[in-house]
Amino acid sequence: MENILQAFTSLLANKTRALLTMLGIIIGIGSVIAIFTLGDSLTGSLTSQMSSFGVNNVTISLQQTGESSLQNLRGSMLGYGGGGGIAEKDLIKESMLTELKNAFPDEIAAVALTDSVGSGKTAQGRNYANLSLTGVNPDYFLVSDPDLLYGRLIGQRDMEGLRKVAMVSDKLVKNMFGGEKPLGKQITITAGNHVDSYTIVGVYKHEASPLIPNTASDKDISTAVYIPLSTAMRVTGTTGFQSLTLMTAGGVDSVAFAETAGNYLGRFYSRNLDYRVSAFSMESMLSTMTDMLNTVSVAIAAIAAISLLVGGIGVMNIMLVSITERTREIGTRKAIGATNGQIRIQFIVESMVICLVGGLIGMMLGIALGAGGAALLGTPARPSPMMMLGTALFSMAIGVFFGYYPANKAAKLDPIEALRYE
Repeated sequence: MENILQAFTSLLANKTRALLTMLGIIIGIGSVIAIFTLGDSLTGSLTSQMSSFGVNNVTISLQQTGESSLQNLRGSMLGYGGGGGIAEKDLIKESMLTELKNAFPDEIAAVALTDSVGSGKTAQGRNYANLSLTGVNPDYFLVSDPDLLYGRLIGQRDMEGLRKVAMVSDKLVKNMFGGEKPLGKQITITAGNHVDSYTIVGVYKHEASPLIPNTASDKDISTAVYIPLSTAMRVTGTTGFQSLTLMTAGGVDSVAFAETAGNYLGRFYSRNLDYRVSAFSMESMLSTMTDMLNTVSVAIAAIAAISLLVGGIGVMNIMLVSITERTREIGTRKAIGATNGQIRIQFIVESMVICLVGGLIGMMLGIALGAGGAALLGTPARPSPMMMLGTALFSMAIGVFFGYYPANKAAKLDPIEALRYE
């Protein structure tokens, strides 16, 4: 305690010199904390956003083989076709999905299917709303889990025949109907070459995509209008699917099942030279992105930590100067009985106090900078308590490492020579 108090007394006696000495430590610690705070904020935000898409979901899609892609590219460059849409014969058929569900009844909780009719708008007088018309099956809402404000979802009964019912967003309702509830009302939708009227049966709350920022105004924003999948497929003439999403049952490893489901459906494409089945889970994608962000954060923090080395050298330098200035004091202490160990501990503690105070100032600066950066990116700041503790211990370790040589030099001074020092 006496050594600590003496260290603070020495710091306060030379405030400007102490601050300049700590500057390297402050900048180094502040940079590392700011980078890790910002990195943790981005990682946490990304995790929560992607979790809303369903970490247990498995996306299955058809990918062109390398040879087919090359032929399409060559055809496009030579000006004869190529690059067109997938042929009907190559699509994933409902019979394939039925076999998949029968093969893995305990692993698959839902199969979300969609068919895009196209982008368009609906208008009535001066009121209008932009939209994208999409056909969905009932399982789609188990996977996406929309926030239903009132009305109902597209159900199994809507899949029978050509039911012209629609589920719309609250944004569309506001633009078209103001404050009144539109259930049972009809809207005429123009999407691509398709024009038809649909009866509104449900309204959901529109949530902007966290991964795709939308700069359009509320009036011009485009939202999804959901209609029965059977109706959409009748309109587009589609007989299959290029992609779909599986929701795995609780307790199922979605990463392993993605490979299993991909291999199972891949059997149907073993002789297809143009397309192959690709499957991946949101969990594996989330893990990959998190690892990538963490790696980038560590790499940048390691570069920023170089300034800690500079700061440590500055601490060593000022301790050597301090020992030179206090040579007679050291000689006096040794003359009245202070041991080499006590002298060594005194100066090591002083070095640790300098680094610890600098580390605490840098920590506060880093948290402030990290929080400011997170606010600019629109993510909540997430400073790590373990990082705070690690930073404090690291600051003290720097003090011990760079303070030992000057402390050891002070401890080995000859008391007679030290007392004669001018």
